[in-house]
Amino acid sequence: MKILLAVDGSPYSKKMLAYLTSHDEMFGPAHEYTVLTVPTMPPVPPGIPIPESKASSSQRVTEAAENVLAPVCKFLLKHGIDAHTAHKIGNTGKVIADFASAGKFDLVLMGSHGHGNLGNLVMGSVATKVLALCKAPVLLVR
Repeated sequence: MKILLAVDGSPYSKKMLAYLTSHDEMFGPAHEYTVLTVPTMPPVPPGIPIPESKASSSQRVTEAAENVLAPVCKFLLKHGIDAHTAHKIGNTGKVIADFASAGKFDLVLMGSHGHGNLGNLVMGSVATKVLALCKAPVLLVR
């Protein structure tokens, strides 16, 4: 089975990874895993020039992605899972759903804040968007 792990470095992603590695009956090294992150760039403080070159901007995105992906891959390797990695830029929920579709993943696994319906209405939710747009089954871990 091809499984997409959508991570952002939050405690919710960590819960999802703990769930994944504690359920060997469903998951484990026999499956093919890809870890995807959609880095959000921190705002540039006032007075600091914004990088103008695409190379500089691309480097910042890559560094932000690596800061999330490296500890996840290290954790997975400790549990015998050697995962592929990827990062994309864009609207997080749409990027995850599109990546899952393009990669023909059998399952998307991600953590969720679990704000509930009122929270989703007020502030939106990546999980809600992935559920709405994704053609593959999505397993949310709270």
